[in-house]
Amino acid sequence: MNATDNNNKKIHRGLFSVLLTIVMALFSTTQVQAKSLNDVEILPMRERSDLIDNILQQRVETLLPSLMRKANIDMWIIMGREYNEDPILSTFLPATWMGARRRTVLVFTDLGEQGIKAQAMARYNVGTVFTSAWDKEQQPDQMQALVELIKQHNPSRIALNKSKTFALADGLVDSEHDLLLSYLPKEFQQRIVSSEPLAIAWLETRIPAEVEIQQQMVALTKSIIRQAFSNDTIEVGKTTVGDLVWWYRDKVNQLGLQTWFQPAIRLQRQNSQEGVSEDANLIIHSGDLLHVDFGIHYLRLNTDIQQHAYVLKANESDAPNFLKAALKQGNTLQDILTANFKPKRSGNEILSRSREQALLAGLKPMIYSHPIGYHGHGAGTTIGKWDAQHGVPGEGERYLANNSAYSIELNVTVPVKEWQKNVMIMLEENAFYQQGQVNYLAPRQTEFILIKAK
Repeated sequence: MNATDNNNKKIHRGLFSVLLTIVMALFSTTQVQAKSLNDVEILPMRERSDLIDNILQQRVETLLPSLMRKANIDMWIIMGREYNEDPILSTFLPATWMGARRRTVLVFTDLGEQGIKAQAMARYNVGTVFTSAWDKEQQPDQMQALVELIKQHNPSRIALNKSKTFALADGLVDSEHDLLLSYLPKEFQQRIVSSEPLAIAWLETRIPAEVEIQQQMVALTKSIIRQAFSNDTIEVGKTTVGDLVWWYRDKVNQLGLQTWFQPAIRLQRQNSQEGVSEDANLIIHSGDLLHVDFGIHYLRLNTDIQQHAYVLKANESDAPNFLKAALKQGNTLQDILTANFKPKRSGNEILSRSREQALLAGLKPMIYSHPIGYHGHGAGTTIGKWDAQHGVPGEGERYLANNSAYSIELNVTVPVKEWQKNVMIMLEENAFYQQGQVNYLAPRQTEFILIKAK
């Protein structure tokens, strides 16, 4: 690495520090002024791009070397074509690239003390992270140029994104795989391994800068929820469930953000024969228990939050005690689950222990928690699914990973004699797991959001 490269990297790190300070300041305002979303500033596109690129550079320089060595991988090759990208490929592209260009091939080579060499089989550099490794005038065939690069570095283990367990680590399509093998000499074909342990670790591991951003994103997500569950948005006796769903979409769009899934509003009420309803035509009335499942996508990260609100009756100043007691059961299940987040435990073991303890405590639990990061339903250790309460093959067998974020997603079913029916408390909070400790990225819900009567 020459002096110019070192100076450029110092500039990038300095810019990263400045941008991170800016984004934290903006988001701090969001968290303090939770009811003033119209005044929230979201980073302009240029600043977002710079921040994304500098986080990527920091991850490649400081995180990727240890991940490759832990997985015992000397070279990692990621291939994808325009409009048919490997899902991991997008996490390495510069922010100004909306996807692969023609055939995009990225190569990471562990050079030992010199660190990781990031190269692109392209005629030009790919952002500031990947240097061009293909001179088309000298070698017109892109795949042959890739083979020559492989021979030059002579790696013992070459990782490709093929996995039978994790979809996000299985992004190398058969046609690209066949193409590579048609060029690659047999001696190197025998060195090919699955990138699964490396690929999943790359996706699930968060660096400190990302944790700070995700903390503030969760606070912003909850601020949006609070405005949605308020008299500013809901006219009791007139607003429908569908109206509220599309309010979320419009609000997120106005803020210059995106949702990564359609928000869901669920309603429970005393005199309804239905349990939990998502009927878009239902009008919201006093005495209703509302629920939202909502998440945003920003700076390549995602949130996924579920909370409850209660619509006060004319003579009420708080939610009924029986509903508050039901919410407390949901919090108890959260405590049981997070207390079981321990090193060297698989998702299935955490699920089994947590369900056993919850049942002994008299709860009726359902646990379906998942990693969250670059993807809403992220790669990594799965802790139950709503239709797999006795373990998840493959994804649930993976051990907890340090420095990873999780959606603590679950529900409890609570018999409520006052309503003569069961009430379901559905909660989802985003948390960070590090060194055996689970910390919520923003304070969890322990009280209902209250909506005043008409």
